[in-house]
Amino acid sequence: MEKYTHVFPTVAMRGIVVFPYMQLNFDSARPASIKAIEEAVHGNSRIFLVTQRQPDKEDNITPDDLYRVGTIAVIKQVMHLPGNVTRLIVKGISRGIIRSFVQESPSFVCEVEEVNETYSSLSEREEAYCRTIKKKVEEYFGVTTKVAADRFLDILAIKHLGQLCDTVAGFIDFDQEVKQSLLNELDYCERASAILLGLEHIIKVTEIEQSIIRRTRERMNEHQREYFLREQLEVIQEELGDKDGIQAEADGFMQKLNELGLPQETDEKLTKDIGRYSRLPATGADSAVLRTYIETVLDLPWNTKTDESFNMKKADKILEEDHYGLEKVKERILEFLAVRQMTNGKNSTVLCLEGPPGVGKTSIARSVARALDRKFVRVSLGGIHDESDIRGHRKTYIGAMEGRIMAALREVKVKNPVMLLDEIDKMGVDYKGDPSAALLEVLDNEQNSEFLDHYIEVPFDLSDVLFITTANTLDTISQPLLDRMEVIRLSGYTESEKFHIAKGYLIKKALGKTGMSAEQFAVTDGAVKKIIESYTRESGVRKLEQTLETLCRKAAKRIIETGEVPVKIDKRNISDFLGKERYHFDSMNDRNQIGIARGLAWTSVGGDTLSIEANVMNGTGKVELTGKLGDVMKESAMAAISYIRSSADKLDIDDSFHKNKDIHIHVPEGAVPKDGPSAGITMATAVISSLTRRPVRRDVAMTGEITLRGRVLPIGGLKEKSMAAYRAGIKRVIIPKDNKADIEDVPKEIRDDIEFIPVSDMDTVIQTALV
Repeated sequence: MEKYTHVFPTVAMRGIVVFPYMQLNFDSARPASIKAIEEAVHGNSRIFLVTQRQPDKEDNITPDDLYRVGTIAVIKQVMHLPGNVTRLIVKGISRGIIRSFVQESPSFVCEVEEVNETYSSLSEREEAYCRTIKKKVEEYFGVTTKVAADRFLDILAIKHLGQLCDTVAGFIDFDQEVKQSLLNELDYCERASAILLGLEHIIKVTEIEQSIIRRTRERMNEHQREYFLREQLEVIQEELGDKDGIQAEADGFMQKLNELGLPQETDEKLTKDIGRYSRLPATGADSAVLRTYIETVLDLPWNTKTDESFNMKKADKILEEDHYGLEKVKERILEFLAVRQMTNGKNSTVLCLEGPPGVGKTSIARSVARALDRKFVRVSLGGIHDESDIRGHRKTYIGAMEGRIMAALREVKVKNPVMLLDEIDKMGVDYKGDPSAALLEVLDNEQNSEFLDHYIEVPFDLSDVLFITTANTLDTISQPLLDRMEVIRLSGYTESEKFHIAKGYLIKKALGKTGMSAEQFAVTDGAVKKIIESYTRESGVRKLEQTLETLCRKAAKRIIETGEVPVKIDKRNISDFLGKERYHFDSMNDRNQIGIARGLAWTSVGGDTLSIEANVMNGTGKVELTGKLGDVMKESAMAAISYIRSSADKLDIDDSFHKNKDIHIHVPEGAVPKDGPSAGITMATAVISSLTRRPVRRDVAMTGEITLRGRVLPIGGLKEKSMAAYRAGIKRVIIPKDNKADIEDVPKEIRDDIEFIPVSDMDTVIQTALV
């Protein structure tokens, strides 16, 4: 053997051991490997290929991760593939031993000692090894079909023992450690001995594998025999007149298909599928899949409709029976029904009922179905993130089924129901597709007359379905989908409305659920108001309903245990049933105070008041904001301070306060996240009060966004915020001038008790709020 030292670009191979005389192609995507390949191509096309110790290690390869013996190879061809992948065709030349690492980054460059094997006449021992290896390879070819026959002829032609060992080691499926040990071995006879041991093991494993395959094939033959006997059994059943077989079922499908009178395209496809089903074996997997598909398609309400009612008086009566308040919502629903009557049911508007939980969105949809004498079906969309939930799965997949729209029509058994798509804002998106995109076709009356479900595979007319959707928020609904719907906003109930709903609806419902009567259970008006104020905090009435049911259950338990009838609940004993009060609403301050201003907030459970505090202290001009404030609220505070600095002379404030005073703004209930711009004028008022030492009026609350110039911009949720001020005993509420029109949405009882003061700038706010 001759040894020479060279410097080569080096590629770390994962799971592949390359031998001399071996030609292979492989893909490389790691930046370090691609860099080494480029350097080799620009040089003499020689590259050093060495195997990693851990094949699953992807990045951060170090010299310790590599074996020391590899193969020097010549690059035959390089191809650049999409995705920054390089494909190489290389041929091994000779062994190489790493003596040092010249470079480790951005790619490996190694000083390699090349081991050239010299060809000389074989010794008797080497010739014996050659013959033995060739016999073992012939034996291996006899038990496996994994290797082409011409490879064996190539092996027979090899005369040198070292080349024979390397060639055999290259194509036999040895483990990586075994192959690397063969590459490390420089002595021909030792290498040959290891090859023979490995071949003996591989041959035994292959023989066992072939035995397993033979037994499996024999069992498959038994299944074929069973299939043949079952076919004979079906023929015998037909001869005997037994019609309970698969043909009788196919005949039933055809009879039902003829009765439906489907469009020609659908009829032809189902006829073909039924014919194919009749020829399949009853026990086959394809038979069960096709049978389920045919049953599903035939069960759809292709021509079944209910007669629609257009009685407006009846509709008005049903809405009044089912819902208290919501006057504007009821009016809009009646307008919608009136248009349907004028267009003979062709109005294609899709209503989206948007509002917080528990305000009656689902029950309004049920009322619409009652008013129209249509069947009602609800489809829950909350949490779905797969387009196939809407369009169905292709029936080639295991466990495939139709989408939720078609499944709902199968359930309701008519093609013109009122279909409620509930929680449309809760749909997600992932790699399986966007379900909201699939809904675009469903809700578009210009397209849904030929809706194609992936499972059904034939068009179905959805234009007769009256779709109504519900959402808690519009922020998560895509704009194209939102454009196809008309949004009706359901805001929260006032305390007065909740009281009347409880007295007129919820108490009766709770008594019915618990099997009690009005003679056994009584709750006073004061107790109901106490529940609303101190035991629930929500925009709707869902928690109120649950609390009343809790009272009924506890009353039923007391009746069973003590025989006390009736059980009467009032303000004094309600804590015995429900425990201590859970919620406390902020009340108006007992006196005018410096640096404390009352703001109004709009939350997911209705309106609330915020007591915003500001302290001014000697310091270096730092501004501290606390109370778990969001980014928008923090920006509003900084805008308020910038306005104060720019208006310091007008406000009679020392214009150097931003240098020698520290300002701390705090919003209590620090564990509760807060955000939004509508507290801007409140924070500005609190800071001005602290700087001028003028108290803030205790009976004034405010809401509005502030600009750097002191303008007051409009806000949302005025109705809910006004209700919170009303609960707190506030008598005057400062609102942006642009929200003046929204005062009409505030309940009359609140408008009569609170003076609303529209403002356009901070000057008016200060004049009104500060003593």
